[in-house]
Amino acid sequence: MNRFLKLFTFISLLGMYSCAELIQIANSIELETPLTENEIAQGLKEALRVGTDSAAHKLSVTNGYFSDEAVKILLPEEANIIVDNAKKIPGGEKLINDVILSINRAAEDAAKEAGPIFFKAITEMTITDAVKILGGEDNAATEYFKSKTYQELFALYSPKIKQSTDKKIIAGYSAGQTWESLTSKYNQLAGSFVGQMADLHKVEVELNDYLTQRALDGLFLKISNEESKIRKDPAARVTEILRRVFK
Repeated sequence: MNRFLKLFTFISLLGMYSCAELIQIANSIELETPLTENEIAQGLKEALRVGTDSAAHKLSVTNGYFSDEAVKILLPEEANIIVDNAKKIPGGEKLINDVILSINRAAEDAAKEAGPIFFKAITEMTITDAVKILGGEDNAATEYFKSKTYQELFALYSPKIKQSTDKKIIAGYSAGQTWESLTSKYNQLAGSFVGQMADLHKVEVELNDYLTQRALDGLFLKISNEESKIRKDPAARVTEILRRVFK
């Protein structure tokens, strides 16, 4: 009901009911001032804060990436030839399993540091941006956020990924060492058959760039899911400003 229509209805009832009854009617009419642009911006930022916090937390726990098929990081597409020919490489199958687990553990470790990076970007959203996003698609805030901050996030996130892939995770090896061992053995094999087997070619993928891209893709996917939930599910609006903005 329009705010002014609500007010007119309340005034028209003044001579018909007692004071107690009028208070009850006033409460049911819910005279509420319209949202200001500042409140809309606050609500959008709160939605992103809630969404990023939830997404980062879910991915930062053990198996947050590894056990979630939607974001689980597998070997790069360029490495499919390695998987197909793993049995031809001594210990290759075990190395494949090790590197998949290692890179997912690295992403889970890096996700613990994502919160402050996203928070900084959230605070930079303007009122104009927020008003436009409110009327957008279910993932409009996430897509805007991604388009404006991806490169900065990549630059900030990549060193953390590198630090994670340098950690000894599996049997005394880091994800980076396991990947280097896997690709070097395969590339050595592929090089010895150059000109003899057309389907064999060297794999040259920079693991940290690949892992950072996949980790951020997974994080943005989770944020998009959280944003959609806040827009559609009243139970997900955990603060008063969220309930007002997204009702």
